[in-house]
Amino acid sequence: MDTCRIPENASKCSGNTMECFMVLSTQAQKISIGILCGLFGTMCVFENSLVLYLIFSSPGIRRKPSYLFIGSLALADILASIIFVCSFVNFHVFNKAGFSKEVFLLQLGGVNTSFSASLSSLLLTALDRYISISRPSEYKLLMTRKRAWTALGVLWVTCATIAYLPLLGWNCCVLDSACSELFPFVDDSYLSGWICFTMVLLGCIVYAYAHVLWRARQHVAYMEKHQAPVGKQNTRMRMDVMLAKTLVMVLAVLTLCWSPVLVLMIYSIFARLSDHLRKVFAFCSTLCLLNSMVNPIIYALRSKELSSSLRRVFSHFRGQLKASEESPEAESTHKSSVIET
Repeated sequence: MDTCRIPENASKCSGNTMECFMVLSTQAQKISIGILCGLFGTMCVFENSLVLYLIFSSPGIRRKPSYLFIGSLALADILASIIFVCSFVNFHVFNKAGFSKEVFLLQLGGVNTSFSASLSSLLLTALDRYISISRPSEYKLLMTRKRAWTALGVLWVTCATIAYLPLLGWNCCVLDSACSELFPFVDDSYLSGWICFTMVLLGCIVYAYAHVLWRARQHVAYMEKHQAPVGKQNTRMRMDVMLAKTLVMVLAVLTLCWSPVLVLMIYSIFARLSDHLRKVFAFCSTLCLLNSMVNPIIYALRSKELSSSLRRVFSHFRGQLKASEESPEAESTHKSSVIET
């Protein structure tokens, strides 16, 4: 096991430095984390897998760039839930630390890549809606499938490169610097850079959606000023209200799920964390998983096209069940049971 400089508040840990980061001390805490990860992770995989199926099983939907971004979001959330739950539960609940620095940083890179790609996909979705409402006449020319795939390729390569920098050498063992108090082998300067990257993503998402909300409000004011036909005006206002509700929900969920983690990360760079705060950070980390679970509900299942596709799938499934119940074998079984009676 590589030896790195241990955080000062964890100096009581001797020998295996990985044990210093196992902050869950009671069985109740471990069971709680296990239940949260199991519940959020299972729901996240199911919901996002359903979204991917609905997108790629419908030729009309998967040809649209906006749904490619939602598909990227769903894929990133699936990978994030699987990698995060397996590594997090294995480390904090089962206290397994018998692996090398490289293996740990490989797992951490996978988690960071997935969550960063999830946020970046949210950003592309926000920019897509920003362009569609700010330049509607040029949207199809600006947002083509080729450009959408190129943007997704750049997104995933950038996120993976940034996430695996510690494995490539930017860690406190190679640099002989102080390790982060929250992550083994992670250098504080790298953590600061990753926080800045995440904050920029969140800031751009908030700005894009704030602009969309502003344009939606402009639409309502325009309709009221020019006194459009009542039916058309009511329809337009209903659409704007629905859009506003969706975007407020987006910003509220992002703030709720990411603020606690980012605040504690920033605090850990400038001050020492108590054992209690490190436990709080462990529980707050599951909120990022909650965000991945809520994303398909906000971005995908509220879409009319995906909702209608989902209804068709359920109708087809019910039809198959009904057909199997009315099959000749089932009918003969029913007749024989009537004769016996």
